[in-house]
Amino acid sequence: MTHVSSTKSVIVTGASRGIGRAVATRLARDGFAVVVNYAGNATKADEVVAEIKAARGQAIAVQADVANAADVDRLFKEAVDTFDGINVVVNCAGIMPLSPIAGGDLELFDKVIATNLRGTFVVLGQASRQVSAGGRIIAFSSSVIPMAFPTYGPYIASKAGVEGLVRVLANELRGRDITVNAVAPGPVATELFLTGKGETQIEQLRKLPPLERLGQPKDIANVVSFLAGPDGGWVNGQVLRANGGFV
Repeated sequence: MTHVSSTKSVIVTGASRGIGRAVATRLARDGFAVVVNYAGNATKADEVVAEIKAARGQAIAVQADVANAADVDRLFKEAVDTFDGINVVVNCAGIMPLSPIAGGDLELFDKVIATNLRGTFVVLGQASRQVSAGGRIIAFSSSVIPMAFPTYGPYIASKAGVEGLVRVLANELRGRDITVNAVAPGPVATELFLTGKGETQIEQLRKLPPLERLGQPKDIANVVSFLAGPDGGWVNGQVLRANGGFV
């Protein structure tokens, strides 16, 4: 195994597609060596690694389910073993199945909470122990929280919990010189967002922000780049709502 210590490293969970992929490739361009985490799609993750390497960056792909503590422990170990430390962790992994509260779909609720909230708790817990001084921990919330759209109950509950965890961890890391923040995207044109929505619904959501467009993955990656880079060092315990004025 090749050990690299001359550059900063980042773990990006859920990096095989969508916002996570955009974050991974952007941070690679910023000079980070990237650990591309994926849950199940090895082919897509390998594509991200190949794209980064083609641009003369450094990357490896590591499978791990963020809700599984043993998986996340292995993910961090592989990152440390390969890049001799971890400077930034970005937890992009998430799911968004929709269901009304009155439907009482506990299986769906438990699945969303497991990935989005438990997964964030597990990743943040590892990050708090492994990220080096001067580092960054970045979670993902959502700008849909205050909108309270019907059928978004499980998703909103999970993301509201993420915002609570971020603020607490920022305080728990006092004196460590590590920032903890969340990014809360508005509607972004990804497979996660578009699946299950008709053209009329997508058009309505497109028109909600004053900028009258859906966000693109790169819009969110730009915000993560800011938080992960030197200019973001004084932002801590915050939720940055990157949504075009959505709310």
